[in-house]
Amino acid sequence: MTAKLNQSYVHGASGVPLIGETIGRHLDRTVARWADQDALIVRHQAVRWTYAEFQRRVDALARGLLALGLEPGDRVGIWSPNNSEWATTQFATAKAGLILVNINPAYRVSELEYAINKVGCKALIMASAFKSSDYCGMLRQLAPEVESAAPGRLQAQQLASLRTVILTGPRPQRGFLPYDELLTAGGAEQSKKLAGIEPQLQFDDPINIQFTSGTTGAPKGATLTHHNILNNGFFIGEAMRLTERDRVCIPVPLYHCFGMVLGNLACITHGAAMVYPSEGFEPLAALQAVQDERCTALYGVPTMFIAELALPEFRSFDLASLRTGIMAGSPCPIEVMRRCISEMHMSEVTIAYGMTETSPVSFQTSNDDPIERRVATVGRIHPHVEVKIVDTADRIVPPNTPGELCTRGYSVMLGYWGDAERTAEAVDPAGWMHTGDLATLDEDGYCNIVGRLKDMVIRGGENIYPREIEEFLFGHPKVEAVQVVGVPDPKYGEELCAWIKLKAGTQAQADEIRDYCRERIAHYKIPRHIRFVEGFPMTVTGKVQKYLIREQMMRELGLTEQKTA
Repeated sequence: MTAKLNQSYVHGASGVPLIGETIGRHLDRTVARWADQDALIVRHQAVRWTYAEFQRRVDALARGLLALGLEPGDRVGIWSPNNSEWATTQFATAKAGLILVNINPAYRVSELEYAINKVGCKALIMASAFKSSDYCGMLRQLAPEVESAAPGRLQAQQLASLRTVILTGPRPQRGFLPYDELLTAGGAEQSKKLAGIEPQLQFDDPINIQFTSGTTGAPKGATLTHHNILNNGFFIGEAMRLTERDRVCIPVPLYHCFGMVLGNLACITHGAAMVYPSEGFEPLAALQAVQDERCTALYGVPTMFIAELALPEFRSFDLASLRTGIMAGSPCPIEVMRRCISEMHMSEVTIAYGMTETSPVSFQTSNDDPIERRVATVGRIHPHVEVKIVDTADRIVPPNTPGELCTRGYSVMLGYWGDAERTAEAVDPAGWMHTGDLATLDEDGYCNIVGRLKDMVIRGGENIYPREIEEFLFGHPKVEAVQVVGVPDPKYGEELCAWIKLKAGTQAQADEIRDYCRERIAHYKIPRHIRFVEGFPMTVTGKVQKYLIREQMMRELGLTEQKTA
């Protein structure tokens, strides 16, 4: 029996060693074992590749990138929704020692300019468009020189480092190098060069840059290594008990760790199939993919599962093949978790917690965990990772006491690209990554995320964690989804505001919600401001942007920030 904790510190002791090799070498090892197994299924492109075919395309693209004159350590951006080119690029850049720079498909002109220039991308692989975004038009706005430049010879005033723009899809455009040409560009010389590069690569080399959301300033480029993300993907798959017989439906974006690490890398480390149902999240497409491809696992943030469960056609789908999956990205309402287990056949579904800077997962539930643990916590510490919960003086707190979650181990990023100052603010001299998340650890080592340091509401001296109020209000029979934020108040410093999305066909008044709260929760936890909404401001990964809710309410109520002593 595991000893009870007497302080909020855990470490993931494990008899399973870390993988000490690069992503490219590990992919080759996987292909050697499961060459004829399905590797990648992209339904909207009619792609169905075995591991052997996937490897062939990865190697061809790696040679093509070298033919452009790119060298190990050069940065290659990818600006695209989910597709086969994204997956191929992820592994081809890793094989060639290039650093893949994930660019959010929702970025507009100024954000694209910032990302490319911040890390000095020499090449950019991009789609022509996605939803309302005209990528080619935005690129031409930043680099009109592309119209007259020969492919590979771009010299743009606003994008000084960028030399080559590679366009996916069937329609060529002036100045853009067609992606398919890149697959045949490398010859014997590049094959020899690639064979020489791979033995020189080290697993601690940087291989990926992912930009944080930038809600409190310019986005930061978290720089991750082969070792970081390959091992995290492996242990995520271990927690789910993935094997070569699994087929994982990945409707989450690949530009984010959820797609490329929890999705792609968890699959290739176990010989499982990666299944992309659509370019971006579409609940109907996700369920159709699960049914048609007999997927055994389904991924999503809670809002995605809520959307799937709310589909009028939901009960018409045969989801009996599902066994497991991952909910991550934001706290999951307990009732949603229960419905996924009972109605979607995901009896072994896991909750994962982490952040981009830690590759990303630090905690994950297991199918060995009692159902109560799997619906109410984010599980226990991942192998080879340490976590402590600290107070404002950086002292470890007792069990069940809220504090900031800090993590240390193989998974912590190298740093923020080109930003030593912000790196030092996030990672202390002892190697602890300060996450900014408020959490508790119980005596058995299970973690519960209670909010963000910046989200915690202090009303009249009382600390209030919005997630607690959200979980409570989610129990109301008319509430489909809810988000709670704090807004300034001249008397109490802050007051609670709840945005509530009601279930289809229902109506409610603010007083009805408040009456539901009375006698059930403390008076100071009852939201003063209640608004009924059709939806919430979201990131492309499905995370609710609470700061935008707060800003909108402040404008609506004519409020300003309260000065503190």
